[in-house]
Amino acid sequence: MANDNNRKAILVTPEDCIGCRACQVACKSWNQLPGISTKNNGTYQNPPDLASAAFNIIQYNEVPSQENPVRWLFVSRRCMHCEDAGCMTICPSGALYRTSEGAVAYDRDKCIGCKLCVNACPFDVPRYDAENKVTKCHQCTDRTTAGMQPACVKTCPTGALRYGDRNELITVAKKDGFGTIYGENDLSGLGSIYAFKEEPKLYGMKENPTIPSSVVFWHTYLKPLSFIGLGGVVAAAAIHYLAIGPHKEKEEEV
Repeated sequence: MANDNNRKAILVTPEDCIGCRACQVACKSWNQLPGISTKNNGTYQNPPDLASAAFNIIQYNEVPSQENPVRWLFVSRRCMHCEDAGCMTICPSGALYRTSEGAVAYDRDKCIGCKLCVNACPFDVPRYDAENKVTKCHQCTDRTTAGMQPACVKTCPTGALRYGDRNELITVAKKDGFGTIYGENDLSGLGSIYAFKEEPKLYGMKENPTIPSSVVFWHTYLKPLSFIGLGGVVAAAAIHYLAIGPHKEKEEEV
């Protein structure tokens, strides 16, 4: 766990975003991610969702407005880098880990393809690639550990994405008059925080996100049993149910 005084974050300000998607391109370029085959489904948003080759996307929200015929809110969607991260809690192999800056990163070599993290994430973030390995935004830990900004932040032309000390970013957002700092306290504090002028649901964000009860059950009861060699069959059956039963990973075209 990162020292709170050293914890970094990305501050997202949708009102400053122009929907140019330069952050998406920068992310793909830096991480050498392939293109994705998509279909027109009646929205300007593309790709339609996060994918193994799309660590961040701009979510296009068309919202009611009395002043303009059309009002757009462009919201950068990515891993939220929760302090209380359900994906890390339930991961049986240690493939998901905390960086020194507080981000949640992953080690492909340790991933066993169980997909428990998919069920554990309240924001529906983790994806799996063609080799059945977990992928997601890692807040460009290979850049930030070298003193650089994440690629998406570096390329943003309007300042809608800012990276730095988490506490300082929250203070600045409050001074700028934003009524809601989404992620300030959710799940013990997120590493992707959002400056909103209105209620989170208008921006397409969950209110009061929580870790699924299945994760708490695994962490409290089944995981300790597996450590002492008891209840192996029960634990394995539960893992299979959590990963395959109630929550299946979305199919994608790459």
